[in-house]
Amino acid sequence: MDWLQGGPGFVIAIMAVSYGAWVINNWIRARHGYELEDEWGGKSAPNRPRSDSAETKRLREENRALHDKLDAMQDRMVVLEKIVTDRGYSLAEEIEALRGDRKDAGVPLDLAKKETR
Repeated sequence: MDWLQGGPGFVIAIMAVSYGAWVINNWIRARHGYELEDEWGGKSAPNRPRSDSAETKRLREENRALHDKLDAMQDRMVVLEKIVTDRGYSLAEEIEALRGDRKDAGVPLDLAKKETR
């Protein structure tokens, strides 16, 4: 146990333990995606996947499609909210307005006449 007396072996052992702890610390940080420390205490960003990878392109296209779908659903929701909250709304009048004056709209129902049996 000479190295405990303060000789050069003790200094080398302390340096080895410090360096080993630094390596283990950086390994754990890299494994979990944190920034890494260099030997001077600076930080470097972890390696990220390249932005032009096939998976990134696929995810961007999927994200764009989902945003478009969300926009369409929001537009539909606005229309439905107008329908529900409009006090002067009459479903029959709206249907008739959509039909217009078309002659080929089908056979008109004559609900006013009652069949006599």
